[in-house]
Amino acid sequence: MLEGIKVLDLTTVVFGPYCTQILADLGAEVIKIEPSEGDMWRRVASTPEKTPMMGPGHLRLNRGKRSVVLDMNSPSGKESVHRLIARSDIFIHNIRAEAITRLGLTYDAARAIRSNIIYVHGVGFGSGGPYAGLQAYDDLIQAGAGVTSLLPRVDGNPKPRFLPMLMADKVSGLYCVYAVLAALFHRERTGEGQHVEVPMFEVMTDFVLLEHLAGMTFVPPTGPAYYHRQIDPLRQPLETKDGWIAIAPYIDTRWIKFFEVAGRSELLDDARLATPELRLQNMSLMYELAVDIMPAKTTAEWLTLLAGAHIPAMRVNSVEDLLNDPHLEAVGTFKKRTHPSEGEYLEMRPPVRFSAREYPEPRHASRIGQDTDDVLSELEADVGVRASVENAESPGRSRSR
Repeated sequence: MLEGIKVLDLTTVVFGPYCTQILADLGAEVIKIEPSEGDMWRRVASTPEKTPMMGPGHLRLNRGKRSVVLDMNSPSGKESVHRLIARSDIFIHNIRAEAITRLGLTYDAARAIRSNIIYVHGVGFGSGGPYAGLQAYDDLIQAGAGVTSLLPRVDGNPKPRFLPMLMADKVSGLYCVYAVLAALFHRERTGEGQHVEVPMFEVMTDFVLLEHLAGMTFVPPTGPAYYHRQIDPLRQPLETKDGWIAIAPYIDTRWIKFFEVAGRSELLDDARLATPELRLQNMSLMYELAVDIMPAKTTAEWLTLLAGAHIPAMRVNSVEDLLNDPHLEAVGTFKKRTHPSEGEYLEMRPPVRFSAREYPEPRHASRIGQDTDDVLSELEADVGVRASVENAESPGRSRSR
């Protein structure tokens, strides 16, 4: 779908590279510029038995990209970057404003090289506010955007905590993808490039407050912040005889059916659960009752019973369990591949499916600078082609033979 679109990628770690990984999966040609020591994400979870700087996160996050090492402070490095901008549709980086200005690679500078360039700047904080220019990492953005306040609302432990994943980086990367695609569509219709800013703090604030602004949406507020279902301490996975399960009856008829198939319909005789309205108000009580019911059967027994009653339920998987999940196996999520230098590894198929085409087989993640010579040779060839065209079309030169 993005075949023919060229992306010049100066991003590092996860936020920007996650965006460009998805663009590469969609068929774009992505050239990743790295310093000689490489993007630090290459080091994460790397082990001595593998090539240095070829960690497992790098194999996935930087698949489909070509790695070019350039010293952007040197005259030759700057010239190469300028040539790459001239042939690129998208220039994306997450370098702070002061540093990118020193490199001479601001939007105005890039636009002077290619007038319709789509210039994407991944930042921690939007340029219009007092935090602009501050360093930003996933932990800091989770803290600032209210993410660390969520678990305390559930378990009563007042200590703020991070969600144990790169939530802010990955969500910001997804926002970055849609921003790039929207800018490409705009250019397709108008011919106009533009500057696009994707700020992590604002992204995560938008993401968190979708449901958690709640009653504070209105002026004056009609209630407190936080979506009550999400912070209900009883609305959690439930322990079975041999594991854990998540259930989601949600609508009233399914809750009634749940107690029926569990053989505990008498529990609904409680006056607090006498009507649909009361059951909605006291849903926490129904979850509390479910806590006592679920240990009577195994997870597999519950899944069979609840599926027969059309009550949504799911086994609680660990990360390790996902590798053997029957659904993920059936849809081909994991694929074993052989990297030229790292040997066999598991690749993950992009989850979104398109009826019009299959995903191309992605390039294996490159070693540091693996593609430098090839890309620089292509730039020299481009210069030669342009010179030939200019000579052929120069005034006074015959075009006929």
